[in-house]
Amino acid sequence: METVQELIPLVKGMIGQKPSRRLVKVYVLGGVLALFGVVLVLVETVCSPFTAASRLRDEEAAVAELRAARERQALHTQALQEKEKGKQHDAALGSRALAHRQHAS
Repeated sequence: METVQELIPLVKGMIGQKPSRRLVKVYVLGGVLALFGVVLVLVETVCSPFTAASRLRDEEAAVAELRAARERQALHTQALQEKEKGKQHDAALGSRALAHRQHAS
């Protein structure tokens, strides 16, 4: 049934044939389910722009969080490398000082 104009002759034919009660219940149930489906599609169509915007905001927040985590990781790695260089420099200076003392004494 593509249009309401096709539905009207069907209803008239059903009424003219005097269908059984069970058949009327099946048709009514089918009509109600079809109407329910149409309402759900309309609600989904109306609400879809809002859910798409929400998903986009969530994705942007996740990307920003990932960038911040990478920056923290890079800063932490850089701090560890600087600390390690400082220890190597201190160790080199300390060994030179001891070497000079051995010769001086």
